[in-house]
Amino acid sequence: MWHGVLCGLLAGAMWGMVFITPVFLSAFTPLEMACGRYIAYGLIAASLMGMRLPPLLRRLDRNDIIAMVKHALAGNIVYYMLLALGVKLAGVAATSLIIGVLPISVTLMGHKDHGSVPLKQLLLPLLLVAAGIACINIDVFTHDVGNGMPFNAKLLGVLCATGALACWTWYSVDNARYLKRNPHFSSGEWSSLYGISSGLIALVIALVAFAIFHGDVTGAAAVASGRDWTVFWIVNALLALGASVIGNHLWNVASRKVPLTLSGQLILFETLFALLYGFIYKQQLARALEIAAVVLLIAGVMWSVRVHALEDPSEAHAD
Repeated sequence: MWHGVLCGLLAGAMWGMVFITPVFLSAFTPLEMACGRYIAYGLIAASLMGMRLPPLLRRLDRNDIIAMVKHALAGNIVYYMLLALGVKLAGVAATSLIIGVLPISVTLMGHKDHGSVPLKQLLLPLLLVAAGIACINIDVFTHDVGNGMPFNAKLLGVLCATGALACWTWYSVDNARYLKRNPHFSSGEWSSLYGISSGLIALVIALVAFAIFHGDVTGAAAVASGRDWTVFWIVNALLALGASVIGNHLWNVASRKVPLTLSGQLILFETLFALLYGFIYKQQLARALEIAAVVLLIAGVMWSVRVHALEDPSEAHAD
């Protein structure tokens, strides 16, 4: 289990990059960012597999393909598009508030799974987590008042962020259950297949979008200041390698080794690293509420880890 916790922490370190990437690519649309990232993910995943890919593809059955398509859409492409659009329309404040509910939504959705600890034993750790999330968002709303968008646009942004929350909650739970039901795929193999399927779907979406909006893409508006396609592909390649290839592989390992009531809370590491990267990017120190949030979140997760370890000390060996 502790191996799974460490992998979850490292996955969060990789995923934290997702929240600052739109800052570098603000001139591009959420659709362009999503397609660019996952086309790059698919190419990297396929190249890493090399000659091992053909025999791996032959092992796939109908259920595996359906699962990969559903997970690629919900956990990657649709989630990232909705998150990026939420940030653009509603701002970081509202979007982070909604996405910050992920640890609780995943824990609640998976609390009846085998190996999960009863919710009553997790009540106090979850309260610490909720307090930490509240501190983060009180601070954000206090220091980041609005983004100049009209009310209707902000409302649409909130709905997009809520949709992103629903997508990743479902993906996280269903992916963990699928991996535990199908041990014939290693975490690395499933991550590669997941990346290749995401890349193929993103490529199809990009081709359809280009065919429909060809005039807009090639017109004068498309060459507006800031739309540097070299920077676009460099940033997306780095994001694909770090957050998608490495991050998803680490998360698949964690999903196999920890119960869902704990894996939901490990998603908090993404929030913590996103905060850290934000401080570095802005070159500023954390404020009092931000420090309090970090302490509360770490305390809540570590308390939950201890509850799981005491509940079943042999769980790590059982996997």
